[in-house]
Amino acid sequence: MRLSVRDPADFWSGLLFLACALAFLWIGRNYDFGSPLRMGPSFFPVVLSVVLATIGLAALVRSFVVVGEPIGGFTVKGLLLVTLGTLLFALLIERAGVVVAVSAITLVSAYASVKFTWKQGITMALLLSAFCALVFVYGLGVPMPILGSWFVD
Repeated sequence: MRLSVRDPADFWSGLLFLACALAFLWIGRNYDFGSPLRMGPSFFPVVLSVVLATIGLAALVRSFVVVGEPIGGFTVKGLLLVTLGTLLFALLIERAGVVVAVSAITLVSAYASVKFTWKQGITMALLLSAFCALVFVYGLGVPMPILGSWFVD
């Protein structure tokens, strides 16, 4: 019996997940793991790599079992906009704050979709900004400004 890929999208996404899992394992290999109550620096990369590897293996197995559609064309617009959104986030997070940086990455990345509408984009930007501020700044205590030095003196 010969195995053949029946769903190329699942096959390639599975390989991508596995590659990321291996990269996170490689990054965290020399750090202290710790415990769930006292997490060490490698705890998150190792746990994340296990989750990603599980998803990757599931996608790979699925690619040989379930018939899927061939991979469509490659869109440069989407790649450029998502990359631009990520760069904007990196440039804005310190001086403009979490609210502006998350809103920027959300709107610019969402604009890459053919189904983008301004109403949905703005709603999602507001919800994600509030969520990130509450979870990361208030909940986890990550030292990031909610509004940066451009808005607050």
